[in-house]
Amino acid sequence: MRARDLAVDYETVSVDSDALDAARLLAEHRLPGLLVLDERGEPLAILPASRMVKVLVPAHVIEDPALAAVADGPHAGRPCQALAGRRVGECLSGRPTTPPIAGPDDTALEVAALMARVRSPLVAVAERAKDGTHLLGVITASHLLQELLGAADR
Repeated sequence: MRARDLAVDYETVSVDSDALDAARLLAEHRLPGLLVLDERGEPLAILPASRMVKVLVPAHVIEDPALAAVADGPHAGRPCQALAGRRVGECLSGRPTTPPIAGPDDTALEVAALMARVRSPLVAVAERAKDGTHLLGVITASHLLQELLGAADR
């Protein structure tokens, strides 16, 4: 099976997208992360759901987890304020790395090796052309596992 056959339409955002909307997208669709596109629509970065969780948690609570125990009750809903007015680009780590990109003719095993090597929950599938990179879809780790396990059962 080739990457083009495994790729599916997937939620994307831009660096200028609203961070709170991106967090809601992650939560509502239970996604492992979002593919962030640049102004040309080319893959720029992956915004893992875990990174958005980290943005929600105040730095002092990360440094001293015991403080989280006292932040219950009326204060529990306030972490979302950390995203208010922010853009996705502000939530990316200091130097976001280019997302892993598989070619359409890559095999499932090549995609798995790429995903394992860069420890990414998803891989973009794209065709590279002179005028840029054209996104065909995304392969998530869970979808790839399903395909690889299904192939083993056949």
